[in-house]
Amino acid sequence: MRNGFIWSSAFIILLIFVVSFFAPGILWSYVIILPLVILGIQDIIQRKHAIRRNFPLFGRLRYILEGMGPKVYQYFVENDTDGRPFNRIHRNVIYQRAKKELDTTPFGTQLNVYDDNYEWLNHSINALDFSKINENPRVSIGGPDCLQPYESSIFNISAMSYGSLSSNAILALNQGAKIGGFAHNTGEGGVSDYHLDGGGDIIWQLGTGYFGCRAADGNFDPVRFEERVAHPNIKMIEVKLSQGAKPGHGGMLPGSKVTAEIARIRGVEIGKDVDSPPYHKAFSTPLELVGFIKRLRDLSNGKPVGFKLCVGHKNEFVSICKAMIETKIYPDFITVDGGEGGTGAAPLEFSNSVGMPLRDALAFVYDTLTGFDLKKHIKIIASGRVVTGFDLVKNFALGADLCNSARGMMIALGCIQALECNSNTCPTGVATQDPNLSRGLVVAEKNKRVANFHKETVKSACELMAAAGVAHPSKMHRVHIHRRVSPNHIETYVESYPYIAKGSLLAKPYPESYEILMNISRTETFKPDFSEFDLDKYQWARKPKVADI
Repeated sequence: MRNGFIWSSAFIILLIFVVSFFAPGILWSYVIILPLVILGIQDIIQRKHAIRRNFPLFGRLRYILEGMGPKVYQYFVENDTDGRPFNRIHRNVIYQRAKKELDTTPFGTQLNVYDDNYEWLNHSINALDFSKINENPRVSIGGPDCLQPYESSIFNISAMSYGSLSSNAILALNQGAKIGGFAHNTGEGGVSDYHLDGGGDIIWQLGTGYFGCRAADGNFDPVRFEERVAHPNIKMIEVKLSQGAKPGHGGMLPGSKVTAEIARIRGVEIGKDVDSPPYHKAFSTPLELVGFIKRLRDLSNGKPVGFKLCVGHKNEFVSICKAMIETKIYPDFITVDGGEGGTGAAPLEFSNSVGMPLRDALAFVYDTLTGFDLKKHIKIIASGRVVTGFDLVKNFALGADLCNSARGMMIALGCIQALECNSNTCPTGVATQDPNLSRGLVVAEKNKRVANFHKETVKSACELMAAAGVAHPSKMHRVHIHRRVSPNHIETYVESYPYIAKGSLLAKPYPESYEILMNISRTETFKPDFSEFDLDKYQWARKPKVADI
């Protein structure tokens, strides 16, 4: 093919030259032919791509088609129940609710209700009157030591930083939160001007970089924190331990991206690399973590303080709960992020294979808090692929008090799931810092769509609960949700995730499922301690000897 290209190019160039003696106008065809020939020569000379070297010019089609593949699939191949992370049914209902268009569906469900893992809500003969239910329920967040409890919506904007999203996207989200009366999490990038200018309620997230309250050495600066947190729009503080899309993974913001604006917002130096380690420097043990929570609460004059985590080693969370019991210091809320959570960019292995999925993590966190009799002090926020009213209701049934959504809110802004968040080429201007692209996102239009999506989704969740005879999310129970686990076997959530008794982790004997965790967890370290672990009690885990068979 390479030799064929060379000979055919030479022949065509010579042929045009000869024909030009009889038809001079044909020389204009060189405008098209010569650039193509030059591209082909470049393909032959370059050494990185074998396909282009062997198939000059034509080999480029491979990369063009590869880039078009996801778009062709999304618009011409996938059906309504295909598509990842969100299928067309879910994307469409977000768009419809954001635009206040008709969101009903004709002719019945498109789902196969006999598929494994199909889930449904059991309704009640004694359903509640939709016209009398509260379509905007609130949840009070604030434990015994909180001086400024926050009355939160049951559905809020999850953590997304300025830098990951464009300035127009952040501003539209925050203005939408203001219109709809719900909260907007800043993400670990810090509180930007665009978070504040919208006037909406803010949850300030503190990651390992401590952006916005960072000392010159990268450690937490209490003076800067106290100055910043005093802003009246900042309603809560969330310490990010890990996130679902890439738990246990830090990050590096290259100096080339640290503009004057980013440096001012994050409290770093212009043009210098900024490290976000995979661990916190302000604490290293469960006792130090709860002490840090108390410190933040004191510095913020009693605003609600909590932490966010994707559950990893279960003993670590048990250790934190033991530290709460020992010190009587309680976070006001805990955000549970599922391993299916999203982010602008993450290593494939971390997105696909690290971190506990939301459903399992949420049940574990609720049960552990209940076992230590701590749930009465702490609200649970569920985060991870939450976009419909049924998503909210399922999480309430597992123990969540409220939910956060990131990608759902992005889709309400106009995101088309182009999967270009990590390339700065987002075509809708949501996840990009290219001003030419972000300019296409009109804040005055998109803020209303965010508010509409929130309102209609909360309304949907409330109507679902009313159909089940439940008036408030706090009254949802695991028995309300059914799941098909095999063709002829159905379980309720209470069967899949059985409750443990309140206070059952405060004294022996512990529930069997927690016995190992309680024995290896310590308040002075996150690492498991096997020194008092009796292996003989778990001989089922050991390879049997021949004499035992």
